[in-house]
Amino acid sequence: MMERVNLALFVAEAVAYFAIMVTLLHFRQRIGLGVFLTALGVMHFMETYLAAVFYIALPFGIVSPGSSVFFAGKLMMILMLYLKEDAATVRQPIYGLFLGNILTVSIAWFLQFHVTVEVSQGRNADVSFLSEMGWLMVWGTALLYLDSLGIILLYEKLGRVIQRWVVLRFMLSGFVLLTFDQVGFFAALHYFLGVPLSVFWGGWLAKMLSVCIYSALFAFYQATVRRHGAALAQRSLGDVFNDLTFRERYHDLLSRSGRDMLTGVFDRGRMEVEGPQLVRGGAENGEVATILLFDADHFKDVNDRFGHLHGDEVLKAVAGQLTAMLRPTDRLFRFGGEEFVVLSARTNHAEGLLLAEHLRWQVANSVRNLDGHPITVSVGVATTGSDAASFNGLLAVADDRLYEAKKNGRNCVVGQDGKVGAVPV
Repeated sequence: MMERVNLALFVAEAVAYFAIMVTLLHFRQRIGLGVFLTALGVMHFMETYLAAVFYIALPFGIVSPGSSVFFAGKLMMILMLYLKEDAATVRQPIYGLFLGNILTVSIAWFLQFHVTVEVSQGRNADVSFLSEMGWLMVWGTALLYLDSLGIILLYEKLGRVIQRWVVLRFMLSGFVLLTFDQVGFFAALHYFLGVPLSVFWGGWLAKMLSVCIYSALFAFYQATVRRHGAALAQRSLGDVFNDLTFRERYHDLLSRSGRDMLTGVFDRGRMEVEGPQLVRGGAENGEVATILLFDADHFKDVNDRFGHLHGDEVLKAVAGQLTAMLRPTDRLFRFGGEEFVVLSARTNHAEGLLLAEHLRWQVANSVRNLDGHPITVSVGVATTGSDAASFNGLLAVADDRLYEAKKNGRNCVVGQDGKVGAVPV
């Protein structure tokens, strides 16, 4: 009977904690995020104290609500804060708690040098207990820092496999990191306070139960409340913490951004970022890189004769053929209009000419306009070292050679030694 009452109270405490904290988080725009962060922080001493001395019997073992309900809830709240805000905001309570607990330990140590006076009978200051709790809080906060990094990184990693199942990712992340926390924090309890090993499994099961409760409440919040809320704030990159927590999200965003809307290949803005990086990186590693600049021949005539919609289809077809025949290390960009650029890392000039000729031949024999006439391309090729040292320099040389290809009858490749692969059409 007692265990059932304790279990009911345990569940009620978890529900109440989630309801209060998520309310403060949800209305942060009105009342200020500081209210949520302060509420998250002021409970840390109580969580640590309860984890050290306050235990109850549940049907599956002996547990402490301080660790199983409130600390577990704090970690899940930090994950929710990350989902709603950014890494720079998430780090604030973590750093604040850690520094505050270091300050608590320092003050407790310094106070021991005072000679105290008893002003109320039987009520002496227990400085040793304060110091002991301080060190335990420091250890707990260090674990919380690792937990917070871990739960965010794991949540993002799981997004690759179960991206749409947000609640499942939320729950699995909680299971894994609170298991890690249980091992780490219980080791300190056992070492400093002599908490018996038999309590470990009860505490772990209680944390798993808390994660289930918080995940169910999170699902309810997602389905009912959050859909009416404001959009997530923009996230920024800045320091090591941000780099760690946003690495997966940044690369996912990068892979989907910088695309040309018509052809689907990378756009000029992306090229202006990656091009100089590729050239610099190759120079640092003693490797050459080659640029291939393509231009669709007589493209204005296609638009004039068949309309711009067909012209768009021709550009998509050209981009499609180039994409299909490129190597995994090559990068294709739409430079503008009917021009495309291929960046080829670790490719010398002779290899670049062969690749350009292969691509020129492929387009000429695969792409047609509405009357069946082949669409051809002219190509200018330039290579680092022998032609230019910078990306912009390479692009200028390739552009000059593209102009020569146009003058030499089009449908050909021009490199350092002149025209190759011209095919009359």
